[in-house]
Amino acid sequence: MSYKMKLLLAGALMLATALQAQKAPSKKSVLKVMRLTNQYFMNKWPDPGKSIITNRERPSNIWTRAVYYEGLMALYAIDKKKEYLDYAIDWGTKHKWGLRDGIQTRNADNQCCGQTYIDLYLMDKKEERIKDIKASIDLMKGTEKVDDWNWIDALQMAMPVFVRLGVIYNDTSYFSRMYEMYAFSKYKHGEKGLYNTAEKLWWRDKDFDPPYKEPNGGNCYWSRGNGWVVAALVRTMEMLPKTDPHYNEYLQDYKDMLNALIPLQRTDGFWNASLADSTNYGGKELTGTALFVYGMAWGINNNVIDAATYKPIMLKAWDAMMKDCIHANGMLGYVQGTGKEPKDGQPVTYDKIPDFEDYGLGCFLLAGSEVYKLKNKERY
Repeated sequence: MSYKMKLLLAGALMLATALQAQKAPSKKSVLKVMRLTNQYFMNKWPDPGKSIITNRERPSNIWTRAVYYEGLMALYAIDKKKEYLDYAIDWGTKHKWGLRDGIQTRNADNQCCGQTYIDLYLMDKKEERIKDIKASIDLMKGTEKVDDWNWIDALQMAMPVFVRLGVIYNDTSYFSRMYEMYAFSKYKHGEKGLYNTAEKLWWRDKDFDPPYKEPNGGNCYWSRGNGWVVAALVRTMEMLPKTDPHYNEYLQDYKDMLNALIPLQRTDGFWNASLADSTNYGGKELTGTALFVYGMAWGINNNVIDAATYKPIMLKAWDAMMKDCIHANGMLGYVQGTGKEPKDGQPVTYDKIPDFEDYGLGCFLLAGSEVYKLKNKERY
């Protein structure tokens, strides 16, 4: 075979490989792994009202469990199994559709359960499902205080609540207050806001603003924290009217963040817990990676980002989770435990069970729900 022919064949092989990488996994394969991982959790927690005991006892309507139910509702949207819906309704019922610390709470973590309460209300207009979460947000709106979201996780926990209430009640004051609080986090918390407008990523809270640096001298951008912001923007934009005066800012922030993530992806498809410093507890980590997959797949499905650019990146990350994180019984490996920075919840390994398993599964199910919707030819 001539040298020229070998080059042509090599080029054809590279092109075929690139095209194969663009193809989405089959809906059957995505649904299979979503069902497996979810069933593992439902088997482990047959009573959704049971309190969670780690270093202390907590009610099961806290943020970690609420994020799981976000994922479960996303699974139910593509796989209408009655057991999923019943499990979610039973969770709300056993908590009397209430919030940890009651309606007076201003803590976004306590309000996160309201996302699922509201989604269930939309299916069956039972007022008790929405009463307490609406009362809590209305109490916040009744004050001038807008600085509650002083950690970026809060954006994902609460912004989707505000936007849902605004849509249900056709009341743009929910959208306005949501933006005021978002803008305070973005521009004012810490020294000059928690968003680095130059590098297009977020510091988790004021403790990580400059002059704080990672061991390699870079800024500390925690993977899951930035994942929470991506998810917040997705879950806000998917319901917020495009006529809202701040919609385009949310969209631009979302696009800028995804673009900033491209060069930070590991060669194996994951993102490190520390986005800018692979030497600081570097390694495979599912939660941040899953949230970035969720954000990218949503953007592709909704034609707001370039599929040719992001689809290979997103599918590489999805494949990495499929290859390295799924136990035979449905347990997820490489889930970083709770915390606020790369060192927390370490070591992150395949076999280690984190302090809470629920939110990791929630992130994974959100990702799977959008990967499932991908168009074009499927593979495996």
